[in-house]
Amino acid sequence: MKKIAILASGNGTNAENIIRYFRGRGTAEVSLLLTNRSTAYVLQRAASLHVPACAFTKEEWADGQKPLEALRAQGIDFVVLAGFLARVPDNVLHAYPGRMVNIHPSLLPKFGGKGMYGDRVHQAVIEAGETESGITIHYTNEVYDEGVVVCQYHCPVLPGDTPETLAQRVHALEYEHYPRVIEELVQALD
Repeated sequence: MKKIAILASGNGTNAENIIRYFRGRGTAEVSLLLTNRSTAYVLQRAASLHVPACAFTKEEWADGQKPLEALRAQGIDFVVLAGFLARVPDNVLHAYPGRMVNIHPSLLPKFGGKGMYGDRVHQAVIEAGETESGITIHYTNEVYDEGVVVCQYHCPVLPGDTPETLAQRVHALEYEHYPRVIEELVQALD
C-alpha cells in the first residue's frame, strides 16, 4: 500500500477529507502530516484521526532537511499539499519528482502565484468579473502554482457572489474531486 503525506498550514478540512477518504480503501493511506505552523488546527485533526504529524519552525521548513528526514522515515511515496501556504524547499521537491501535487482554488493560470490563496483568490476572481471559477490540481515545482496541470473542475461565479459564497462552491469541488484524483495518481505510480 502506498503511503501519502499531507502538507497543510491551517484549519485542515481538506486534509481531514483526504485522510477519511483513504481509510479502509486499500489503495493508499495517509501516513504523515507535516505543517509549517505549530498552531495550525490541522494538527488537532491529525491527532484525532491518529495520523502522525510534525510541525516545523520557519527556519527548519526553509532548510528542508528535517521535513525530508520525516518523509523518508515514514517511507512516503506521494506528497499532497492541502492548504499549504509555504514554498516547498527544493530538496523536498527534488526528492518527489512527479509525486507531489497541490490544489489551487482557481482555474490556473489565472489568479495563482505567491500570496494568492483562500479568500484572496475568490475576491480577485469576483473583482475581475469572471463568470467561472473552480479548482486546479497540479504537480508542484519551484514556482508557486506553475506546475503541470493534472485536471481542473469548474463552477459558476454567480451575480452577487461574495468571496465566502464562491468559496463554498469551490470547497465542494475540492472535497469531491481531490481525494479521487490523488488515488488515481498514486495508483499510476507503478
